[in-house]
Amino acid sequence: MLSPFIELRRQLHQIPEPGFQEFKTQQLLLDNLAKLPQDRIAIRTWRTGILVYIKGTNPTKRFGYRADMDGLPITEETSLPFPSQHPGYMHACGHDFHMSIGMGVVAHFAQEPMQDDLVVLFQPAEEGPGGALPMLAAEELQDWKPDQMVALHIAPEYPVGTIATRPEILFANTSELFIDLLGKGGHAAYPHQANDMIVAATQMVGQLHTIVSRNVNPLDSAVITIGKMEAGTKQNIIAEKARLEGTIRTLSADSMSKIKKRIEAVAAGIESSFECKATIDYGSNYRQVFNDPALTLEFMYWLRGSDKLQLVECTEAMTGEDFGYFLEQIPGFMFWLGVDTPHGLHNAKLEPDERAIHIAIDTITAYLRFKSN
Repeated sequence: MLSPFIELRRQLHQIPEPGFQEFKTQQLLLDNLAKLPQDRIAIRTWRTGILVYIKGTNPTKRFGYRADMDGLPITEETSLPFPSQHPGYMHACGHDFHMSIGMGVVAHFAQEPMQDDLVVLFQPAEEGPGGALPMLAAEELQDWKPDQMVALHIAPEYPVGTIATRPEILFANTSELFIDLLGKGGHAAYPHQANDMIVAATQMVGQLHTIVSRNVNPLDSAVITIGKMEAGTKQNIIAEKARLEGTIRTLSADSMSKIKKRIEAVAAGIESSFECKATIDYGSNYRQVFNDPALTLEFMYWLRGSDKLQLVECTEAMTGEDFGYFLEQIPGFMFWLGVDTPHGLHNAKLEPDERAIHIAIDTITAYLRFKSN
């Protein structure tokens, strides 16, 4: 017989939804929350998110756990018997795991409260456009703002039973990047009468990829990736428009600022060289996930006392996470949860090992109880 939290994960996996459109997801979570003892819990909704307050027995502090909710625009290619029922969308980043773990944490403390209070946040729109920053500013969270926060992210590369983290920077600063080029279309036979944005776009891609190698300190770390390019309508028509879509990732805020200035300089050069118009949109920007050193080291020391878990002190990753906004205002940390699958995050074949769900629930509840004593 499946545990209720693995069953919940499977139900969530079938209904992935875009950011701020997690309507079915929110309702499923609310339905499950309604089944729990209600004498110690209070529930509020914020947009498509949920905040759950669990009253402690003799509180002096308020802890927080955060789980993100949205899916990704990926067509699923797994062998799972419970695949996505929403065409073109998939929980390919483990948010179905994160939510079921969050529900397990709520259920545990609703039935066996700890001394201190706990707020569990089900946060929408982590993948975009970003739900953490507006949720932090919301009245609902300001009323229940935790004194310390913790969150996790599944890690395909680690075995089940492994937890990985580090003090200070865990995830990078990230920014989306959208560049639109507008020139002059025309007949393929008369290129001198047109202004070809395919040529301009390819030149720009080449120049963008020199920024990291020639403008960023080699001792720093940064990435610019152009993952999508759109241009043209037919093989014998010179393209009037082109669009580049990509991402910027850095381990320092200073490098992010420098890279954006260089992108703008490259765009100005393309405008001059190709007599076109370049428009830049940085989309969603996420702060680095900076783990509070003292709290993280305490957590790592506590984990070393377990005979069931393997602790790895990992290196920084260029992944992005809007949990970084929480950590700017609230001391805390994030850690990787091993789920042992050959397919990485955002992969259409991602199949995390469900045994990790209860390992995470047990770890988080035991850690919070340790902190509350």
